[in-house]
Amino acid sequence: MSTILSIATAVPAHSATQAEVKAAFRPLFALEGRRLDAAMALFDRAEVETRHSPLSLPEIARPRTLTETMRIYADSARELGHRVARDCLRRARVDAAEVDLIVTVSCTGVMIPSLDAFLMESLGMRRDTRRLPITELGCAGGAAAVSRSHDHLSGHPRHKVLVVSVELPSLSLQAADVSPDSLVSSAIFGDGAAAVLMTGDQEDAGTRGGGAVHVRETLCHTIPASTHALGFDLHEDGFHAVLSRAVPLLLRAEIAPLVAALARGAGVSVKDLVGFVLHPGGKKILGAIEDALGLRREDTQPSWDVLRDYGNQSSASVLFVLERWMTDHRPGSGQTGIMAAFGPGLTAELLLLQWT
Repeated sequence: MSTILSIATAVPAHSATQAEVKAAFRPLFALEGRRLDAAMALFDRAEVETRHSPLSLPEIARPRTLTETMRIYADSARELGHRVARDCLRRARVDAAEVDLIVTVSCTGVMIPSLDAFLMESLGMRRDTRRLPITELGCAGGAAAVSRSHDHLSGHPRHKVLVVSVELPSLSLQAADVSPDSLVSSAIFGDGAAAVLMTGDQEDAGTRGGGAVHVRETLCHTIPASTHALGFDLHEDGFHAVLSRAVPLLLRAEIAPLVAALARGAGVSVKDLVGFVLHPGGKKILGAIEDALGLRREDTQPSWDVLRDYGNQSSASVLFVLERWMTDHRPGSGQTGIMAAFGPGLTAELLLLQWT
């Protein structure tokens, strides 16, 4: 097993209610009559109440070049990434110099050198710390980073791994793009950052109290012929969302056998799973997963709460949900559950968790 020792989350400075976002975006879209009313109804049905951004609403709406957007992204990513990484390390009482691998995750901007190089400097990490930036896994990236960290710790059990996810999808608003994909994106996505500290040293983990969570098994599955379903198109003015209506149907058909295979690999019965750390990709995706797994709303409430409070934060979202399952929604010691996120590919990344 590997162990998640601590977790921290953060959001950018500016926040807005869904009603405020809707009012600000309405005059931006080149739509009239029923089409505009239908677009605005997406905001009402999204199950989102609040979202965050490094920019104010008027600034978000202003057209920008890709160059300007990436500058804002880089400045904000460094600030948010440093904040969550610092807080995560402090909560575990671990010095930055003890980190052996840093994994950074983002799909909403590009930095070269990547964020991890800047965090090595600002946090004071060792010069031989390994670096692994993950950039194109979309909403699955946070769960995938924890999975790949688990793989690393299987071979290096005394290492410590710091995962940092920073996502700023608000910078990708495309007011001139009134395609259904872009309109849905404008109604559900919000910004945030999360950090997770992991170790493979169970003796070390046992000295740090009862707040940890073990990772026992992982599974990655890419659905055949689904590359069209989810992603970004990159144009001169930035990222344009690709969000197929087929995503919930594809996940509904695939998720139950994947969860069964994951549980079987860890020697756990599916009926004994009690924690469901699900990526809040949107209400249709959450509903499809609940239906396929026979879950009730109370089984997945932390995912709905994160969707309500922050929107879909891409790779960071499932880590926000994990934080709630590690704190105020914590199962009993020894109980097991799953963590699952879904991204371009179409890929599902699943982990079998056990609470201490």
